[in-house]
Amino acid sequence: MDSAGRLVLPREIRDQANLEPGMPLRIVFRDGRVEIEPAPREVRVVRKGRMRVAVPVEESDALRSNTVREATASVRELRRKTGETNAAPNAVAAAADTLPPV
Repeated sequence: MDSAGRLVLPREIRDQANLEPGMPLRIVFRDGRVEIEPAPREVRVVRKGRMRVAVPVEESDALRSNTVREATASVRELRRKTGETNAAPNAVAAAADTLPPV
């Protein structure tokens, strides 16, 4: 850390965490540790045909295909664990919080 409090994360850690330059981050002090993670995007759920879709409140780049696959897998796992056949929007948002923004 430099005298201005700036911290440089090594490339290997940035790559493992899918952190990109300019990406908004959430930094918290919890249980005696500093945690850095991608800031979740605020979304609203809208109906498109028969489906409910999470739409970002702020303009952003399209999601990468691996991000969509990870979110889909998270929601399916949540449904499997809870026995839900139709995950509520809050469950989808909770699953999306674990994914890095684009």
